[in-house]
Amino acid sequence: MLTKKKKLSRKEIKEDKLVEFYYKSQSYFQENKNKIFTYLGVVAIVVIAVILYMNYRSGQNQEAGEHLTKVMNLYDTGDFLGAIEGKKDVKMLGLKEIVAQYGSTENGETAKIYLANSYASLGKPDEALKYYEDYSGNIDIYKAASLAGQAGYYAFKSEYEKAADLYMKASKVSKTDVMNSDYMFRAAVNYFDAGDKDQAKSLLKTIKDEYKTSAVYSQVDKYLTQLN
Repeated sequence: MLTKKKKLSRKEIKEDKLVEFYYKSQSYFQENKNKIFTYLGVVAIVVIAVILYMNYRSGQNQEAGEHLTKVMNLYDTGDFLGAIEGKKDVKMLGLKEIVAQYGSTENGETAKIYLANSYASLGKPDEALKYYEDYSGNIDIYKAASLAGQAGYYAFKSEYEKAADLYMKASKVSKTDVMNSDYMFRAAVNYFDAGDKDQAKSLLKTIKDEYKTSAVYSQVDKYLTQLN
């Protein structure tokens, strides 16, 4: 005699599916355990490699900072050639070598700016431009200095409008950069030399209104007088 099949509850259906999933998972694991262990091993290797790389980068940046601190003594005293080349007798790396070895670190990027400044101070604008353009660090004052350095190069080449545009970009990198008024003034002078009198006048008035305590404030009226 046939008996009426019992209707399963929702709870029993869920439990039944869970049991089925468990056994299927067990079966899949047994069949593919070698592949799974290999995959997990690869993931672990990648994670370890990333950690080691980050530690290496951190160590490289610290080394670059130590070398940069030593050579800055020469830079600050105006010995730009010495700062570029360093001193082998006391194992002091120059800025050029610091950039070569550590250029991809943050301190190595900073060294590019001082290296460029040194070349500019020695009257080697083309060498300076190369390192100004090569800067790709994350520090705002050096981003601005990089743009201003490029602007100085184009001003030297009498490409005044290009120089002015770069000085303006430099002045907008960070609102807190103490060099902003200087960058704006240089932009104004280059717009003036490029024949863009309106832009030059606008910038000079901005400096006069907003940067009354800046070092360039006293020079503004000289140009405004010529524009008026």
